[in-house]
Amino acid sequence: MSGFYTEANYENSIIELFQNMGYRYVYAPDLDRDIYSPLYEVELLDALRRLNRDLPEDAIAEAFYKLKNYENGELVQKNAVFMDYLQHGIEVRYFVNGKEYSGLVYLVDYKNPYNNSFVVANQWTFIENSNKRPDIILFLNGLPVVIIELKSPSREETDIDEAYCQLRNYIQEIPSMFIYNCICVLSDQLTSR
Repeated sequence: MSGFYTEANYENSIIELFQNMGYRYVYAPDLDRDIYSPLYEVELLDALRRLNRDLPEDAIAEAFYKLKNYENGELVQKNAVFMDYLQHGIEVRYFVNGKEYSGLVYLVDYKNPYNNSFVVANQWTFIENSNKRPDIILFLNGLPVVIIELKSPSREETDIDEAYCQLRNYIQEIPSMFIYNCICVLSDQLTSR
């Protein structure tokens, strides 16, 4: 059986592909992080500060709070709010010397892509309704914008349909991960969607 190309081999080749494109690789179990949050919080806070140097810490804190706390609504509505944040920034209010100001906290530097952080992670355990661990997550400035679910190309009993079912299960079991999701990728190496 050692001659088979396993799901782990496939996962490692995908990680290597992203590393070759400039992504920094992290093995999630090695991180000291909150497993009840889908965000890579340390990376996110660093990016918010780096991208918004002219704003005070209170403005960054308000944007971070808004990213973590969405009003009640359907998942699709929450994702639409996030997509607006991603494209246009987060409106914040803050005080300087007793005077109130408003501004935008940007999540991405579209003018200078090298000012953003790109991370590929695997084994990213997240607990919400249950404990789940998507195969690979791509983070843009600490935001989990892409989820990749892989199936072994060497196992005949699994295919892309099983990856799809697993992704649908994730939406039910860890819905907060999908607030920030922009793209889902499913692949069994033969077929990718």
